[in-house]
Amino acid sequence: MLVFRSLAFNVAFYVSLILQMLFWTPYYFLAPRHMAWFVPKFWARSSLKLQEWIAGTESRIEGMENLPEGPFILAPKHQSFWDTMAFFPYLKDPVYILKRELMWIPLFGWYVGKMKMIPIHRGSRSKALKDALRIAKSRMADNRQLIIYPEGTRRAPGDDPAYKWGIAEIYATLGVPVVPVAHVAGLYWPRRKFLRFPGVIHARFLPPIEPGLDKDAFHARLIAETEAVCDELLIEAAQSENPPQMPPTAVARLRALGVEPPPQQA
Repeated sequence: MLVFRSLAFNVAFYVSLILQMLFWTPYYFLAPRHMAWFVPKFWARSSLKLQEWIAGTESRIEGMENLPEGPFILAPKHQSFWDTMAFFPYLKDPVYILKRELMWIPLFGWYVGKMKMIPIHRGSRSKALKDALRIAKSRMADNRQLIIYPEGTRRAPGDDPAYKWGIAEIYATLGVPVVPVAHVAGLYWPRRKFLRFPGVIHARFLPPIEPGLDKDAFHARLIAETEAVCDELLIEAAQSENPPQMPPTAVARLRALGVEPPPQQA
């Protein structure tokens, strides 16, 4: 049943993506940008509903009261494709830093271009960061919200944190609050895996880290606060009525926290 439901969801997810892009194209490209945001936000919400209806995976996001007014940086954990679409419907005018190669994909790249994202060439990290900061400043001047994944690439739940220094540079340069986001979505929508596990993906917007800290203090605080809540959510998932299959990193982390993994994981 798990394989069948996972297959059904994956098919429905990509069919919905293609059909919605085609259906919404006239409105999306003719509407002003602030109105066109309806389309990707509708797609994200409908995709999460498909995951709930077909795969049996509910998305529960809390902490909206921690989102500031005006420009800020949203800094989520990056474990899954889920976290690339689950959060931006809660933001007024989000902007992503992304690989410029994504802009070359027909139709998808045009959709991204409409929203004035920040495409960068990752060949040179120092140049990419400078370019991102230059463009981000102009975007934030328009009261937008920058979504950036501090670890850069997807990591398995429970894995050792690997926060890049770039987030501290961006925080210091832009001078806006940073809202950490904790979750363990990789338990339910694993990276590089076909299966989609039932249960509840619980995510939380944490209280913002206000501007003004030095880089080292900010970096340490971001890691400590995010990882503490991720540990809490990992334990919650492991002790739920129907826990998902735990990867080795999650099993090791649970034991390090003094919690035995679910019986089938022991």
